[in-house]
Amino acid sequence: MDIATIIGLVAGFVFMIISIGLGADGFAGIVYFLDAPSAMITFGGAAATMFSGYSIADFMSGLKSIKIAFKVPALDSGAVIQKIIDLSNVARKEGLLSLEEAAGELDDAFMQKGIMLIVDGTDPELVRGIMETELVSIDGRHRGNIGFWDNLGGMGPAWGMIGTLIGLVMMLYHMDDVSTLGPNMAVALLTTFYGSVLANWLCTPVANKLKAINEGEMHVKEIMVEGLLSIQAGENPRVIEEKLKSFLSPDARGNLGSGGEGGDE
Repeated sequence: MDIATIIGLVAGFVFMIISIGLGADGFAGIVYFLDAPSAMITFGGAAATMFSGYSIADFMSGLKSIKIAFKVPALDSGAVIQKIIDLSNVARKEGLLSLEEAAGELDDAFMQKGIMLIVDGTDPELVRGIMETELVSIDGRHRGNIGFWDNLGGMGPAWGMIGTLIGLVMMLYHMDDVSTLGPNMAVALLTTFYGSVLANWLCTPVANKLKAINEGEMHVKEIMVEGLLSIQAGENPRVIEEKLKSFLSPDARGNLGSGGEGGDE
């Protein structure tokens, strides 16, 4: 579980509640921010627009992708480089065919696929082409989920503005009763508030977290591609290590082999 995502969402919500509570009416003022019609037009309208723009499968997949933002990604570039170095030592001593047994012990399907292509004697350029195509496919799926949350974040304020306009129209039709102007204006503005909360409290942070996870995964898989192709080319394990270290930050290079985090800072 990614504690940073949880802390961010909870803290944002708490700050909103505290800010309301510091108002003239104290925490009793929270009831001013609860309005069913405003919530319906903002959240319901945003969801309806998203639903009309996606297939049912893609819509559900986009919603479910929020779970990814709450998971700690298993992205350790240093560990991947160390594994590739170990594989290169095996290949150097026992030959490329010996990697087939090692592939069965790996948890990463992408690396397994690359090793099996090498064991099968696939041309290096074809190996690169196949693995890069796989990378493009993975990146495309991830960006589809990122786009879902970006789009939903855009729909929230848009429908909030629509709700505000509806409220203003209703308010103008009752201008003869001055006592209702203030409350009606407040209700009209609530839709804009709900839309901003949806976009800035939930959608944008989730989209940003998914982008960061995707970039980290692409980075690790690029290391795998270069490492496996270097093994296939018969390069010295020490040379492979130095080549792959170029993917890491200076601090991470020093931690390589000591169990330190291998991702970029």
